[in-house]
Amino acid sequence: MAARVGIRELRAKLASHLESVTPIEVTRHGRTIGLYVPLPQEAEMDQRERLIAAGRLMQAELKRLGLTEEELSADFKVWRHRHQHP
Repeated sequence: MAARVGIRELRAKLASHLESVTPIEVTRHGRTIGLYVPLPQEAEMDQRERLIAAGRLMQAELKRLGLTEEELSADFKVWRHRHQHP
């Protein structure tokens, strides 16, 4: 489960938050604006294994938030279209 952190707290304690192994749900005025999912730092894991592990954490967070990959992808496509064609 992700830790919920306001943007002010994130800025104030950025170094310690980035060292965390727990995903961070970043909020502004109570609304989620982002999700930071750290890569595991186990020495025996290669880069591919770290990315796969982070993907599993992301899947768990999507499930917790009630989102599917398809919904997230569709939302991103809409956002990208709006920003490419203002």
